[in-house]
This record gives sequence, C-alpha cells and structure tokens, in this order.
Amino acid sequence: MRIVFMGTPDFAVPALGAVLEAGHEVAAVYTQPPRAAGRGMAVRKSPVHVAAEQDGLLVLTPESLKSAEAQQRFRALDAGAAVVVAYGLILPKPVLEGTRHGAFNIHASLLPRWRGAAPIQRAIMAGDCETGVSIMRLDQGLDTGPVCLTGRTPIGADMTAGELHDELAQLGARLMVEALAKLEREQLDCEPQSEEGATYAKKIVHAETRIDWRQPAPEAHNLIRALSPHPGAWFEVTLNGKTERVRALRSKLADTSGTPGTVLDNHLTIACGDGSVRLTEVQRAGKRPMLVEDFLRGVKLGTGATVG
Repeated sequence: MRIVFMGTPDFAVPALGAVLEAGHEVAAVYTQPPRAAGRGMAVRKSPVHVAAEQDGLLVLTPESLKSAEAQQRFRALDAGAAVVVAYGLILPKPVLEGTRHGAFNIHASLLPRWRGAAPIQRAIMAGDCETGVSIMRLDQGLDTGPVCLTGRTPIGADMTAGELHDELAQLGARLMVEALAKLEREQLDCEPQSEEGATYAKKIVHAETRIDWRQPAPEAHNLIRALSPHPGAWFEVTLNGKTERVRALRSKLADTSGTPGTVLDNHLTIACGDGSVRLTEVQRAGKRPMLVEDFLRGVKLGTGATVG
C-alpha cells in the first residue's frame, strides 16, 4: 500500500521501520520542523526526520497543514492511507480525508481510557496495572475516533515511563502493520468508542513534578516512575550548605514510616504521609543519573536528615 507517514518523536520511529519492513511504499514522511533543543540549543531534526533520511524517504516539515496549498500537496501524494504517530499537528478535515482509506493513529493507551497528550505518564501516576496500544481511525475529535485494534501489556510495580514507552512503541508498530494488512484485505473493522470510562491524560506541567512527601508512599512512588526519565520528579535537599534540586529516577516502596520528608536510614529511604519510599537512582543538577549508593558516597544525607 502507498502510505503517508506522519510522526515526530522516538516513539514513532519503530512504526516507520515496521511499515517499511512490511513492504509498504512510503510516499512521504511528515514530521515537525527542526528546532533548537538541548543545553546548547542547537537546531536538531526530529528522530523521525533522521530515520526517514537514513531510508532515503521524502521528508516534509510544514509548520501547519491549514493552507489550501499544504492540503493539495498532501492529496497529490495519492496515498492509500496515512499512518500517524505522535505527529504534533492537528490534522484538518481535508487531510483526514486526503487518502483513500483515511488516517490511522497509534495511541499509547486502551481507549477510551487516557485520551490526550500524556497517556503513558497518567496511567502510571494513577497506579494502573495494565495499559496498551489502540489503533484508531482518526476523526476531528481528541482521540475519539473508532478503534480498530488493541494490544494489552501489564505495568510492572516499579516500571518507569521510559520502559513502558519503549515497550508500547514496539507493540504499536506491530499492531499498525497488522492493521494495514487487514485494511488491504478490506477486513479492518473499527468500532466506535464508548464514552463510558473515558478519561483525559492532560499534559504534564512543571507544578506537578515536585514530590510531595506528605502524600501516601504509593502516590510518591508512582509519580517518580511516571516522570522517569523525563521530566523527572524532584525534591530539594541541603548539600554542603546549599539547597539543591535532585531528580528521583527510580524508587521502591518500603514498609517503614516516620515524619514526611525525613530520611529513615542510610540507604535514602524517605518517609511519606503513609509509609515510605527507598530511592534507588537519582540525578543531581548537571550530572548524570547515578545509583543511590554512588550518590551517598559524595554527600552527607543519613538517618534523620530532611528533604523538601
């Protein structure tokens, strides 16, 4: 099938590779324009842009798809379907209808649960034990289109968003290839979503990223793993007379208790409102992630110390 691929971040790269490996012709790859990023603010191409160029594909980076010219160019590609994976632009109706079969999206949740921008993080923050991927035919709503295929996977008790992201990216790539094969055989059935059980995964904002040690331990633990590796849940601590932010990247639930924010042992177990969490991997500002054992060799943060 002749396909237009539309995606931007790392999450979309496995799907592009899977579509090509399955033998589909990719007429063009749409992705976000190169933008300044990183500590040096160098202009960088998106991960999908880089992957597409490596495969010798035509790459298009419009700032918008709202103009008649952009929509005409899309239709002129004469594609059978569009595959959309975290592209980053709203698709106007002429684009949604600009291929013979429509546009199909990989969404990282079991719709209608966790529609929206941050389904992986919100599922972990909520303590969900299971999530998955939905292949959806796009409509003009926010992740409201009919669902064609789903795949499920458990969320481990200590699994981070980064780990779940990678697992779902691979699952989504496999499911999209299956969906395209069914579409070619005219056997792809897409069922309307129920509004019952629908939840919205709003974008993570900075105000949510600070750990509140007054929360029950499971909520603090879920926040830490939901925001790992990016943007990172953080707390403040006084080291060598200076207040410093430290990102908590991994943790485990512990069965000890104490005053919230108090360090309970020499392994960086910190008391919460109910129970405690033991941090296992952290990152100081400007430093690389490190195991807590290595972190504690360089700082005095033993039993009785407090963090905020």
